[in-house]
Amino acid sequence: MITEKAPGKLYIAGEYAVLEQNCPALLVAVNQFVRVTISESTTGTGLIHSKQYSQDSVHWVRKGSRIVIDNRDNPFEYILSAISYTERYCLEKNIKMNVYDLHVNSDLDSADGKKYGLGSSAAVTVATVKAILRFYGVKLTNELVYKLSAISHYSVQGNGSAGDIAASVYGGWIAYQTFDKKWLKHELATKNLSAVIQEAWPGLKIELLTPPKGMKLMIGWSQKPASTSRLVDETNANKTDDPRQYQQFLERSRECVIKMIQGFEEKDISLIQKQIRVNRKILQKFAQMNHIAIEIPRLTKLINIAEKYQGAAKTSGAGNGDCGIVIADENCDTVALEQEWRKNGILPLNFRVHNIILSH
Repeated sequence: MITEKAPGKLYIAGEYAVLEQNCPALLVAVNQFVRVTISESTTGTGLIHSKQYSQDSVHWVRKGSRIVIDNRDNPFEYILSAISYTERYCLEKNIKMNVYDLHVNSDLDSADGKKYGLGSSAAVTVATVKAILRFYGVKLTNELVYKLSAISHYSVQGNGSAGDIAASVYGGWIAYQTFDKKWLKHELATKNLSAVIQEAWPGLKIELLTPPKGMKLMIGWSQKPASTSRLVDETNANKTDDPRQYQQFLERSRECVIKMIQGFEEKDISLIQKQIRVNRKILQKFAQMNHIAIEIPRLTKLINIAEKYQGAAKTSGAGNGDCGIVIADENCDTVALEQEWRKNGILPLNFRVHNIILSH
């Protein structure tokens, strides 16, 4: 029996712009996990089961090297995609396929099943890829896990930057730039998977950052879940309406995130805080431009309370719900801040940054 886990993530800055090449974003991995346990099947029929979807287990059989699902309506598309691509990779390495059971368990939702917005689809994809590679005895590297997970996730979601995949694979604080999607599509259509995995992906950059001493990340949950892919669809549809304004947004976001990365390199918390505030304004303008609600009233309240206590705050991720983040230093009264959050229906999430050490 093998268990692999992958952490959830939060966007710190660069949302929406990160969908385009050459526009960096900043993300952080948090110590809430999706765990995938894999074990050889004793019945000849494979099982995919999740504690979160206990009534929706997926049963499958193997026909030759193909997996055939006999469950018409399943919520496990990301898991199935991760299985499909990871097995294709293993088949290209002449590894004999087997039948197994997969058990999935996640901390990324609240006790009553509401999503925090920590990137559960990315984390489950990464954990599944890792578990299957390990099951088949393939040596895990961050690059291999990232690329297989990014392909698997993208084939289901159809949009997104795969920044959440990078955070789940590499952990810690990361600066991220997405790859050329058109290039990847073409490569996957014309080459075998192992060849695509080995190539350098144009545009892709993943850099681990070290936070300045004394910097504290605070997370507040609005208790309102949001749909990232739907919001991304909406903004994608509006891109062509005013290309000049959109380019301006990308340039401003890029400049802001580059300065924030500089703040990490120079151990300058105040520079990071300043850029958090700048990024908030950039996103507010972007929301107006696209007629979408990124900063809903509950998140505005979360931010205003944080600012009152000297914390630099903004929405995290696609917005319209989910979480807000605060970058605080020692001048910030975090206890009073969290008390006021609670009084206003905002739930402080006591998560820590999760750093990953790959031992193999």
